[in-house]
Amino acid sequence: MLKNFDLLVIFKKFATFNLCLLAIAASAQVLDPDWKESDTPTPPAFDKGRLLPIEMPQYVSLRVGIDPETLVIGADGIVRYVMLAINSTGSVNAMYEGIRCATGEVKTYARHSGQGTWTLVKEPAWRALTDNLPSKHALALARQGACDGRTMAASSTAEIIKNLKR
Repeated sequence: MLKNFDLLVIFKKFATFNLCLLAIAASAQVLDPDWKESDTPTPPAFDKGRLLPIEMPQYVSLRVGIDPETLVIGADGIVRYVMLAINSTGSVNAMYEGIRCATGEVKTYARHSGQGTWTLVKEPAWRALTDNLPSKHALALARQGACDGRTMAASSTAEIIKNLKR
């Protein structure tokens, strides 16, 4: 007859085995060895009048959001968009970025200058959405409509926009 101690040992081994299987399954989805990022499209034109707000913490004094007309889901699974940060005087900072839900990463491809032109980032690199970046706008966008954990939250831009409007 099994004692309580023996049952506890069996349960722990079973739980550990299941956690290992989950970790393997998750890493198989995230670490797709055949994945390749598509060529980055030219940064799109944007209009601050179409700003779709992203909820940010109260300490953020800027209005932050995306222009929904710039939102694209690439064949490579990257959600690309123009993020706008507007200060109280109406000045706009814009970034052309991409979020890869599968790895929880963001990449900035270009920044918009005050003169009305895009400046491409020389060597854009993927960074974790949870990094201690100056702004958490990409993480907020991922959580509010683009991603559901490590998967896409929507299969179309219309669904992402709908999620953001909730």
